[in-house]
Amino acid sequence: MPHRTFIFFILPSLLSMILLIAVPIFSAMTQSLFIAHKQVIRVSETCDPFGCKKETSVDAEATANLREKEPLGIFNGFETYTNRNHLAAAEIKTSWNVATGWKDLFSRIMNLPFYKALAFTITYTFVVTPFVIILGFLIALGTNSLASWLKGPTIFFSLLPMIVTPLIGSLILFWMIDADGIIGSTLQRIFKDNDLSLKASPALTWIMLIVYGIWHSTPFAFIVFYAGLQTVPQETLEASMLDGASLWQQKRYVVIPYLMPLIIFVTLIQLMDNFRVFEPIVGFNASANATSLSWIIFNDLRGEDALQLFGSAAATSMLTIIGVGILLIPVLIMIWKEFNSKTV
Repeated sequence: MPHRTFIFFILPSLLSMILLIAVPIFSAMTQSLFIAHKQVIRVSETCDPFGCKKETSVDAEATANLREKEPLGIFNGFETYTNRNHLAAAEIKTSWNVATGWKDLFSRIMNLPFYKALAFTITYTFVVTPFVIILGFLIALGTNSLASWLKGPTIFFSLLPMIVTPLIGSLILFWMIDADGIIGSTLQRIFKDNDLSLKASPALTWIMLIVYGIWHSTPFAFIVFYAGLQTVPQETLEASMLDGASLWQQKRYVVIPYLMPLIIFVTLIQLMDNFRVFEPIVGFNASANATSLSWIIFNDLRGEDALQLFGSAAATSMLTIIGVGILLIPVLIMIWKEFNSKTV
């Protein structure tokens, strides 16, 4: 293909990526280096026959003019990244000096908002992702082995969790685990504890969110793997059967290597999606026991003065992007190695 034709072919996609991805990221990175102007306070003195007194009030006009003159705010550099709500450099240094041991140090760090959210985000990502891939693959294998008349209904019911929007699905499960809900009341009867609550315990809240994440994301992996199974060469499978390969050996040495590009693709998508976990926390109203990096961004932007907190939200966004990039490095290395092995 001539270079000119190729450039015009990819130009629409390239422009879309620049406008919808590169520009917003650059904008967030720029805003994360600034903090908003504080409100201008006006002090006035009123006097009467009994004396004078001073009153303070917000000068809305002066504040608006200041923000209009310097819309980005006050340059703060990387101090937003290192303050207590983010990397908390000073707090960690203090904790390191006063902690009585590793356990005490870990406890102090986990009390910081950013690291508390990061801990749940990483736990959620590294538990949900492998479960989704394994369960999706097993469901795809099971569905592929069913009779033709059973495959349609099985695929339909298997895709239901993905059809339901994340927020609605989490709300439904939230009602089900309530003390008056079917799951919550059943657990109370099983354990004979009327005070048992999935919402009150941080550990049970984490488990609940992780279970929901697996339930909601597995259909995506299932449908991708099921589509891939339809393209596995039957001649190769028949040849392995003639060579005496067992069913497990066929899956291990024929099917899985053939589906490896799809496995890498699903892993890539799941890592990015799970690291940005947000809807279940809002749907379950679980922020008291579990927060994520995306929830911190949301919490900053819904403050009384979102303009004051926009730089903080932008800094968390950039740290989230960096975190996603670090997670994707091993997967991208696998893709690069596989590409090089095919081109050699």
